[in-house]
Amino acid sequence: MRIATFNINGIKARLPRLLEWLDETKPDVACLQEIKSQDDGFPADEVEKAGYQAIWHGQKSFNGVAILAKDGLSLTERMRGLPGDESDDQARYLEAEVEGVVIANLYLPNGNPQPGPKFDYKLAWMERLRTRMAAIWTEERPAVVLGDFNVIPEDKDVWSPPAMSDDALMQPASRDAYARLLGDGWTDAIDTLNPRGGVWTFWDYQRGAWQRDHGFRIDHCLLSPELADRLVAAGVDKDARGREKASDHAPVWVEVRD
Repeated sequence: MRIATFNINGIKARLPRLLEWLDETKPDVACLQEIKSQDDGFPADEVEKAGYQAIWHGQKSFNGVAILAKDGLSLTERMRGLPGDESDDQARYLEAEVEGVVIANLYLPNGNPQPGPKFDYKLAWMERLRTRMAAIWTEERPAVVLGDFNVIPEDKDVWSPPAMSDDALMQPASRDAYARLLGDGWTDAIDTLNPRGGVWTFWDYQRGAWQRDHGFRIDHCLLSPELADRLVAAGVDKDARGREKASDHAPVWVEVRD
């Protein structure tokens, strides 16, 4: 089973790129972030024609997440919206089950500018996420928590640590919160198979970042022990970032044994 995550940065604007990627790589499950579409604007017909069923949690102009699964696979929604704050109406979390695997798709807050309320919201959201992940953990089932975490875990995960030193993505508090997730027993699939780092998933549209390969890693796939034991491969579809009207993220994927 191949499970992927892709911050699409506007599903209507990038729909040709999405359909192209689905056709070329054929993931069994594809988790999307920043669909930037209300629920009734999601291109369900086009996705269906591509051979995928979908559930989505949309929001006008911002955020939004979706989970796609190949036709013929069981797809059951478990939760939409991250628990722990009833006042939080941002569409950033969607949880489902596909063929017995728990899939938690997230778009974690960016947190800039920091310090400030947006950074405080980021850290609070990460603590709520940890609580939800602990609940999933207790089920003792194969599970993956994946998406755009907006955290650069270590210096090896960015082209230039000094260039990003003031950014919310690599503040000590952000990194510590991410490290606590791993400390709870979750496995960072990309890092496990690429321990030296140097793997990027995001290249800014500005300052020729793509052309100069000035990227960093913020899209992650965290596996429960029950799924980590079945890990076969993990990677980044970097080629997708270099295409016309591409997202500023590249798809990230893991392959696990059935």
